[in-house]
Amino acid sequence: MSAEQAQEAAVEQVAQGVKDVKLENGAAPGAANGTTKSDDNPIPFKDIFKMFSKFGDPKSDGKQITLSQSDKWMKQAKVIDGKKITTTDTAIYFKKLKSVKVGIDDYQKFLEDLAKSKKVELDEIKKKMTTCGQPGVSTHLPKSPAAAAAVDRLTDTSKYTGSHKQRFDDTGKGKGIAGRKDLVDGSGYVTGYQHKDTYNKSH
Repeated sequence: MSAEQAQEAAVEQVAQGVKDVKLENGAAPGAANGTTKSDDNPIPFKDIFKMFSKFGDPKSDGKQITLSQSDKWMKQAKVIDGKKITTTDTAIYFKKLKSVKVGIDDYQKFLEDLAKSKKVELDEIKKKMTTCGQPGVSTHLPKSPAAAAAVDRLTDTSKYTGSHKQRFDDTGKGKGIAGRKDLVDGSGYVTGYQHKDTYNKSH
């Protein structure tokens, strides 16, 4: 084996070691090479349940999930869309279980009740929840047109008044400290200044 072949073999061995470590740490197969789970290859429900039940709680053993963790999961999966299903709906049906944390069996009942009441297919909900990827992959719901319009309105500097208006130039660019403080003009020119000799001659 040449030195070049030995080096290539060593690099490949290190890459395989990194991949194995990622899989041991709970990364989804395929995550090591830059791919994530998709509709064609969903994460098993019990495995993704465990992931989200540990999300934000390092002490969790992954056997029970809270309402906030469930809502995070459902928002990422776009099950909670703010229209058909809202966080109010999930809170109502989760509280029927009369527990702050629930195991996977009770959680399945919660999903069944929610799906039945909202007239949504349970299989459709589960499909979304098993294909949304690991926690944190996509955390934001699309902004509604009304919310986007409100943000645009509030960030339109041309509509600002008073002292806030002075903080931006005509193009909407911030002036920095010059827009917040009255800076002393050190040029030496003062409006209305008359030279001493001129003042004495006129009086």
